[in-house]
Amino acid sequence: MTKTHGALLLTMAALLAGCGDSDVREVRSWMDQVKRETKPKVKPLPASKEFIPYAYNQQEAVDPFSTAKLADAGLLAQARSTLQPDLERPREALEAYPLDTMTMVGTMQKGGASFALLRIDNVIYRVRVGQRLGQNFGQVTRVTPAAVDIREMVQDAGGDWVERISKLELQESKETGK
Repeated sequence: MTKTHGALLLTMAALLAGCGDSDVREVRSWMDQVKRETKPKVKPLPASKEFIPYAYNQQEAVDPFSTAKLADAGLLAQARSTLQPDLERPREALEAYPLDTMTMVGTMQKGGASFALLRIDNVIYRVRVGQRLGQNFGQVTRVTPAAVDIREMVQDAGGDWVERISKLELQESKETGK
């Protein structure tokens, strides 16, 4: 039994000797050497933009509550009021739908005229130049293979009618990737 104890003690001593820090010093010295030799590369900060202050001159500014300014705005509104949609004409079927519900899916030629094919609620409609559509008094002004150009009449914040140009572009097919 003493031989077994002796062998066991010898094995334990060998195992404990393996746990020493003989390699740790070597690794630490290598890490210290790498730290000394490594030089970090930091890009310099970009030059800041020069701030140019704006000088506000109140004496030259127009008073926003001036009655003269309001009178001038009224004259401009009267001059621009000639632009107005025909509210008495009968509405066409496609004027019941907003433009954002319409999708251009193709074009076709018939009798020398170009038609755009529009999908609204999974129904295909054929439109041509001059036809009315959309809820803002829209009228088709041009049909190309890639898009339909529409001129709309909308009221601005002052109540004046102004023209707005919109476009419905050809949408790619999900099935063919075209």
